[in-house]
Amino acid sequence: MGTFRIEGGHSLKGEINPQGAKNEALQILCAVLLTPEKVTIHNIPDILDVNKLIHLLKQLGVKIEKTGKGSYTFQSDELDLDYLTSEKFKQEGSGLRGSIMLVGPLLGRFGKGYIPRPGGDKIGRRRLDTHFEGFIKLGADFRYNKEERFYGVEAKNGLTGTYMLLEEASVTGTANIIMAAVFARGKTTIYNAACEPYLQQLCNMLIRMGASIKGVGSNLLEIEGVEELSGCTHTILPDMIEIGSWIGLAAMTKSEITIKNVSWDHLGLIPTNFRKLGINIEKRGDDIFIPAHKDGYEVQSFIDGSIMNISDAPWPGFTPDLLSIILVVATQARGSVLIHQKMFESRLFFVDKLIDMGAKIILCDPHRATVIGHDFQSQLKATTMVSPDIRAGISLLIAALSAKGTSIIHNIEQIDRGYENIDERLKAIGARIERIA
Repeated sequence: MGTFRIEGGHSLKGEINPQGAKNEALQILCAVLLTPEKVTIHNIPDILDVNKLIHLLKQLGVKIEKTGKGSYTFQSDELDLDYLTSEKFKQEGSGLRGSIMLVGPLLGRFGKGYIPRPGGDKIGRRRLDTHFEGFIKLGADFRYNKEERFYGVEAKNGLTGTYMLLEEASVTGTANIIMAAVFARGKTTIYNAACEPYLQQLCNMLIRMGASIKGVGSNLLEIEGVEELSGCTHTILPDMIEIGSWIGLAAMTKSEITIKNVSWDHLGLIPTNFRKLGINIEKRGDDIFIPAHKDGYEVQSFIDGSIMNISDAPWPGFTPDLLSIILVVATQARGSVLIHQKMFESRLFFVDKLIDMGAKIILCDPHRATVIGHDFQSQLKATTMVSPDIRAGISLLIAALSAKGTSIIHNIEQIDRGYENIDERLKAIGARIERIA
């Protein structure tokens, strides 16, 4: 179990470049299975979850060549489909939740797909029903081996397009169904589809490969099945969750930081919600400039004077992955804010660690927490803690960098799952952080 030692209470300064988007990369990498031709992908983040998926693709027989930093070519012309039912795959695939998106392209192209029950963050139950109900509606047969915790879908006579109304706007579920439906006979209509930027990126990549998809960017997609797809080149967007993390870091440490090449058009409500906490965010070309908030920042209130409420929602709502960052930043704001985590029932449980550091937080229930800001009148104090998941981990790291004294964070593999080389990148802008194990 890896560990960070952080000496907090120091201001940072400089430029930081966001990595490629983790959530987009997991979708795009699975899409290389849809064609036997070469697919080139740029801006792939060098993080644990993505590297695990690349390893799974290699074990499956995908020919992979690294052509530069973050750039790879993939060719899926000689796959070993027997690997999918092997004990090795059951062991390796279960450690990565993103591996579920291997099923859609394999089902679409080869008529069968298998996956062990995937792991991932301990942030509450995340159902896979949307994925498999979509496959069943396309004509696949589903089976689940409860003893071996193993899922399988097969379509011996191929898939047939249909109309489906998704019970939830699941991002990975929508991506998986799209990747299966591109080869289905006839037209597939998906209503209540997820429509976040990373899903739009997947659709646009598939269109360049020869797929017929209408309604990209909306919650109503129409897909006309095709016989085959060709290769293409794709560049992954910067990671909006990492961009939000750096905004929060700058505010909490009263630092002057420029976040480079953020792709403003794809940030949605992220700048708006940080501004609700009183954080000054300046748009400079395609960069974000955060000045040092020497006098702190003040939470806005609603027009009627009631307490500010920041909650998550499917896109174009505010991403749930940044609520943990918003909560930490609120601990030093002037004023109070209610954080409402609607989409995951266990994601706020890390606040006990912030309370140990001196934060004033009332955990109302598994979904809601009220934060009473210190206005920097009382600095958080250093402590020893364990990272429970990716987003709570980076939130605790931000808290430690702002706290007085030296903090220890264990289980930093959770942070490494989503943030590339984070200790060295933070050191480059003045952070005092050391990887000690």
